[in-house]
Amino acid sequence: MDKTGVLPSQTIQAMLDDGAITVTAPVLDGQIQPASLDLRLGAKAYRVRASFLAGMGNSVADRLNTFTMHEIDLEGGAVLEKGCVYVVPLMESLYLPASVNAVANAKSSTGRVDLFTRCLTDNGIEFDRIEAGYTGPLYAEISPRSFSILVRPGMRLNQIRFRQGQAVLSDAELTALHASTGLVNGEAQIDQGLGFSVDLDLPDRLVGYRAKPHTGLIDLDNIDHYEIDDYWEAVYATDKRIILDPGAFYILVSREAVTIPPEYAAEMAPYLAMVGEFRVHYAGFFDPGFGHASAGGSGSRGVLEVRCHEAPFALEHGQSVGRLVYERMAEVPDLLYGASMKSNYQGQGLKLSKHFKSA
Repeated sequence: MDKTGVLPSQTIQAMLDDGAITVTAPVLDGQIQPASLDLRLGAKAYRVRASFLAGMGNSVADRLNTFTMHEIDLEGGAVLEKGCVYVVPLMESLYLPASVNAVANAKSSTGRVDLFTRCLTDNGIEFDRIEAGYTGPLYAEISPRSFSILVRPGMRLNQIRFRQGQAVLSDAELTALHASTGLVNGEAQIDQGLGFSVDLDLPDRLVGYRAKPHTGLIDLDNIDHYEIDDYWEAVYATDKRIILDPGAFYILVSREAVTIPPEYAAEMAPYLAMVGEFRVHYAGFFDPGFGHASAGGSGSRGVLEVRCHEAPFALEHGQSVGRLVYERMAEVPDLLYGASMKSNYQGQGLKLSKHFKSA
């Protein structure tokens, strides 16, 4: 591995073959993504008193001895309750080369059910960020926010992306790429990444969904199963505006249709806090081929997972809410999002997670 950039699917397979990534159960079909690896829950979960980081000189196992309230066997299925915090050892461990670092993030379907999950490592001082050369186990911190969930061993809630060095595109490089490729439909707002805005001018004024406060649980193995009205309230815009309620969780959609060329990957980052006190995304990875013609796309909207903080906030149509940071791939992956693989959200518009029936 001597090329700078995000490591593609074929390199991830080589890392599994070479022992840079080890697993306690065979890798599943579809677990390797174009620019990431899905991480799987192990057999045990630990209900903890509070979220925590291991910190330098400490292992997660040591911290679990301090914070664990109850151990849960996930075999056969177990409910993780809304409002509680759990830590689950994962089936994957890392033995990274000194030149390779990693970053983890929730999978799209995880974020869309307001399931807050982050990756923990031994000696970790940040969530989801894994230093170059890390050797050790991986853990998922899981906190259901809107819905209680049923989980089993092997479920894939988050994913990990590997990098050799740093290959983030500068604004000048991003401007040139947009000029040659067309990263969004329309004018590109480029400032420390590719800016995107919220669409509150959809047909029939239906612009999103708000999670209901009291619902049944969600079995994450059930696909196209749940009725939307049992879990979500429809959100309608008035004069292309909605008011976000503090603490409520919303699914909205970007105004821009986005393209990720095969030679690049992207990560969605929150916009500057001065724009508004709300978080706009839990699941931040955009794979090579997302919305791209070579992978059967023609631009795809970004789904926004929005939670407002502190005070009610008036969100206007076209308001900037986030940005995409583009990175070069070390090589074009042998898999592309939407091409020769099951991709649930290619060509998406306003769309809930795959667990819910179509509107």
